[in-house]
Amino acid sequence: MTVVAPDVVGALLQSAVMAALPLMTAGLGELVSERAGVLNLGVEGTMLAGAATGFVVVAATNNLWLGMLAGMAVGLVLSAIFGLCTLTLYTSQIPTGMAITAFGMGLSAYVGKSVPAQPIQSTTTVHIPFVSDLPVLGKALFSLPVFAYIAFALCAATWWLVNKSRAGLKLRSVGDSPVVAHQLGFAVTKIRYGAVLFGGAMSGLAGAYYCAGYVLLWQENMVAGRGWMAIALVMFAGWRPVRLALGAILFGAITAAQFQAQTLGIEVPSQLLTAFPYIATIAVLTYISSRKNSALDLPKSLGRTFHPLISKLV
Repeated sequence: MTVVAPDVVGALLQSAVMAALPLMTAGLGELVSERAGVLNLGVEGTMLAGAATGFVVVAATNNLWLGMLAGMAVGLVLSAIFGLCTLTLYTSQIPTGMAITAFGMGLSAYVGKSVPAQPIQSTTTVHIPFVSDLPVLGKALFSLPVFAYIAFALCAATWWLVNKSRAGLKLRSVGDSPVVAHQLGFAVTKIRYGAVLFGGAMSGLAGAYYCAGYVLLWQENMVAGRGWMAIALVMFAGWRPVRLALGAILFGAITAAQFQAQTLGIEVPSQLLTAFPYIATIAVLTYISSRKNSALDLPKSLGRTFHPLISKLV
């Protein structure tokens, strides 16, 4: 029986956390949007647009933070278009989100061609004194890029916002019963706009980091379904931020297994390893649909259009 060294396990966990960061960031944004009752299926396209824009900016300025800000800006623009269509013009959320994904894919392909597909410099790893030397978990949790700590801070802030703040109470009220929230005087449309814009910014940020801070190279359609995985993670987590972070690390471990399998001495066909994240997504959605109490977690107005003038859902 082969004994796996702690350093190898630590490297695998570190790879899992690194692969989880874009999923977690995009998932947090989608979670807030869905908590307000808005289902945005444009996450994939927004991540792609953020990835292409972020890479172009980083290649031009050699500054990762400017690249991530550019990704967030593109995400805000695309989510504003989505919000204009669904919240002001009252179009259906599902086809509008699909249209945003298609537009984001085309936009990313156009923008990405403006810069040669050459690697960029990797980000600096921050080692937290003392704890980074711990076996296994030291490398996985305390020897990461700055963005990793920002992502975990965003997860904690989102948890507090959704569950402990007055703004979170309004957000959940709008997601569960916008008609009642409107009658209580809550600005339903404004709250939904804020949630959608936050979701778009997080998706753009996730795409920019995935390209310029993780893969370090631009390729067309490089997000490869991670936007859809982020949406599945939101449902898998029951719309809870901490569960979403843990689920993202699980998905990240499955993704990291593609690159660590040979190191661990596991002989699995590479094609099967590549398919693992998508198989896991299907398994998660199947599990969610089979749960008898899955509807209890679901925001009651998710995907439904609210008309404030007539105060009802359609």
